[in-house]
Formats: sequence, structure tokens, C-alpha cells
Amino acid sequence: MVVKLRVWLTVCAFSSVALVSGNAALAAKDSGGSKPAKSAQGKQVESNPRGQVLALSCTSCHGTDGKSVGIIPSFNTRSSAYIEAALKGFKSGERYSTVMGRHAKGYSDDELRLIANYFGKTSNNK
Repeated sequence: MVVKLRVWLTVCAFSSVALVSGNAALAAKDSGGSKPAKSAQGKQVESNPRGQVLALSCTSCHGTDGKSVGIIPSFNTRSSAYIEAALKGFKSGERYSTVMGRHAKGYSDDELRLIANYFGKTSNNK
């Protein structure tokens, strides 16, 4: 059951990324530009699609781009380094949590870094 659910969620996540990527490509084509978006600092933003896929599960509680509308904490203004340290703290048990420790233990340190980099980039671009 758990394996089927994980496969289903992965398929849904990849489908969402494909739709978002396709829409971004169409928007770039329509605007006549094929260059990637630039952030406010003028640096080119490169998004790792795996980080975005992994981050999709976070958005169900923490909101789109880490902007929670409820009691769950928002992290949309936090840096990648802060988010990564928090996730690793939850994983190791150094940081108290009711649910996040269990979530973080399901990811490798590299996956946690990808998630942190995704949210760090999206929060710095807004």
C-alpha cells in the first residue's frame, strides 16, 4: 500500500512538473525570449527539477512557495542554508518537532539540500 501510494505521488509530482515546465516554455516562446528567468540580484536562476518534485510534498502543509495560510509555520523568507539546517535538525532529532522529524527522516541529506535550495530560490525571487 505504501509503495503504491509513493509511486502514485511520484507520478503525480512528475506530471505537475511537466505541466509547469511546458507552460513556462510556452510563455518564453510567446514572449520571444528563450533565456531563463533572472532573480532580483541579476543572477541566473537554475531550478533543479528533482528539488521541485521533492518540494511538492511540503506545499500541502506549508503552502505554495512556503507561504502557509494556517497555523503551520511559513518559511518563505528563509534562506536555503536556514531551511537545510532546520530539515537536518529535524532529521537528527536535535530540533523538536511533532511531525517534521518523521518527514525529514524519509529523505537523504542530498534530497534535503535540494528541497532547501528550491524553497530558498523561490523565496529570494519574490
